[in-house]
Amino acid sequence: MKKLTVVIFILLSFTLQSQQIIPLNEKPYLDSLQNITISRSDNDSKANAYFLLSNYYRNTDSLSSKKYLENGKTLVETKKTFISAKYYYYEGQYYLEKNKTKAAAAYQQAISALSKFKTEESYFFQSLAWYNYGVSLKNKEGYPFLVKTILEKSIPLVEKYENNRNLGFLYSQLALILTYNAEFEKAGNYNKKALKILEKNYPNSAELFYTYLNTASNYCYQAKGDEAKKFLDKAEKLIQLYPDSSSNAFFYYGKTLFFITKQKNEEALPVIEKGLFYTKKFNQNLLAQMFYFNKFDILKKLKRYSEAKAVLENILTEKSLVLDLNNRKTIYKQLSGLNEEMGNPEGALTWEKKYSKLNDSLSTENTKLEINKLETKYNTAEKERKIANLDAEKAQKQLEINQKNQYLWLLGFASVFLMILVIFIYFYTKKLAKQRKINLQQKLKEIQQKEELNITKAILESEERERERIAKDLHDGLGGMLAGVKINFSTWSSTHLSTNDQEFNKILGQLDNSVSELRHVARNLMPESLLNFGLETALHDLCEFYIRKDLSIDFQAINIEKNIPLTIQLNIYRIAQELLANAVKHSQASSILLQCSQSEENFFITIEDNGKGFEKDIEKTTKSMGLRNLKNRVNYLKGKMEINSDHEGTTINIELNTHAV
Repeated sequence: MKKLTVVIFILLSFTLQSQQIIPLNEKPYLDSLQNITISRSDNDSKANAYFLLSNYYRNTDSLSSKKYLENGKTLVETKKTFISAKYYYYEGQYYLEKNKTKAAAAYQQAISALSKFKTEESYFFQSLAWYNYGVSLKNKEGYPFLVKTILEKSIPLVEKYENNRNLGFLYSQLALILTYNAEFEKAGNYNKKALKILEKNYPNSAELFYTYLNTASNYCYQAKGDEAKKFLDKAEKLIQLYPDSSSNAFFYYGKTLFFITKQKNEEALPVIEKGLFYTKKFNQNLLAQMFYFNKFDILKKLKRYSEAKAVLENILTEKSLVLDLNNRKTIYKQLSGLNEEMGNPEGALTWEKKYSKLNDSLSTENTKLEINKLETKYNTAEKERKIANLDAEKAQKQLEINQKNQYLWLLGFASVFLMILVIFIYFYTKKLAKQRKINLQQKLKEIQQKEELNITKAILESEERERERIAKDLHDGLGGMLAGVKINFSTWSSTHLSTNDQEFNKILGQLDNSVSELRHVARNLMPESLLNFGLETALHDLCEFYIRKDLSIDFQAINIEKNIPLTIQLNIYRIAQELLANAVKHSQASSILLQCSQSEENFFITIEDNGKGFEKDIEKTTKSMGLRNLKNRVNYLKGKMEINSDHEGTTINIELNTHAV
């Protein structure tokens, strides 16, 4: 746990310092920026102030951050000046944690635009843009790519200014990355380079404060607590002058890390409380969550189980802290284990059930039941029988028309006078027959469409009913029984067997694997998150499930109403599920955008990927069961689908009617 805590601290620091550093004395800094936006007359100064305000609020107030960014853009968008080039950098800042693909593109635009200006400030922003470009591609390219970008692109741009604070900043950032990758000696060398510049030339800067914290974390990760304390004390001297600064939270996290490293758990608890005070004050929710988890871990080590349990339960009540279902699932699992350790098997079972239910709802896959295949075959045969009857009726009518035409021709040969009349009757009759034929074909088409819709409706409804029934039977029945058996075995073994009974533990592990496999099957049959939390949450969880190390998925929900009938919600969910599954399986994309929006009774789905695309008009020629099911569901909701694909990616637009059923 000690090493894990260190890594988490590094990740938090890394996220913070991948941006421009904010001064420790924040209030005068913000006040001065606000005053510039009000009082200054020149647009460049105002735009620069708006960009800095956007950067300050990007992690705590996304709406304000975007508003300030757009305000600045309106002042410079028609110019090709240095401040307009800086806009692309701040656009990348805004998107860095929201959409890494857009962020990377913005940083590249910034580098291109800034390279036209040969000034120290331009070189610094280019170095920042290169650095953050590497950060935006870190998950895709890995840490070696990021380190190479800093060494070959960022640092050379500012290295000519030997005593520049920006060079110290980049040295500190490189040291942080090396610490995260366990290159402690190299990290220490770059921290020393940063300290040499910053301590001499910028003794009261925020860059120096965070370099002290980074150096302390490097020593803590090596279990050198006494060395870490020297730098924590230096950081404390800087921050104690600014009790209202949000950076206090990071200082107290560093101090918490120090006490954990020194195994002084009792002393860490009041430090955690001080850190929580600042995280709540400045909406630093991720850092607050880590304080709570550290508090829980310490209380558990001290065997203060009731207090540890209360910490986790308090996290569940703080909606701002439990931002996604994965965090909640982890807490459920910890509470189950904690209750079991406290000798409360009933409580352990309760939390285990919550964990299992939520775990099951986080990943769903589309599957077909054999009974639906049989029903489809039956309905198809019935439809073909009706069409055959209509064809026979059509043939009979055509025969009657042909006989009438022959009779009229015979009458024409009898009389010249009657010939004109016969010709007139012939053409009139032919026209009438043609109209009847058109009417009959239209009627056949309408009947066929109606039958297809009824067949689709019956298939989809029976499919979902059977899925729900089987999933409920498996999960609530057999799943609950097996979970209870597992916990009872665990409780019995603690009093009847030794803790190292490998044979029993092997059997217990096999039982646990059986429970997991059973829940996996049940989860594939019915999306629990849709039933429990609604369509928007279920779609969000679906996107989270498909995210991979080399694949990012951006889900955007706009005005999705909660009162959509459950049948419609389920069909919309299945459509989105099929779209995502096809994109992940076939497109070889690194980025997917799924947007769902609603306007009254109309529901719109758009999915875009940057994959390899597919052949033109594939939806008309393919025999894929997945695409056929997708079209059936779209038709069932009286919708329409448009597919555009080329070598740069695929876009699918779907419009549905929520009142179709």
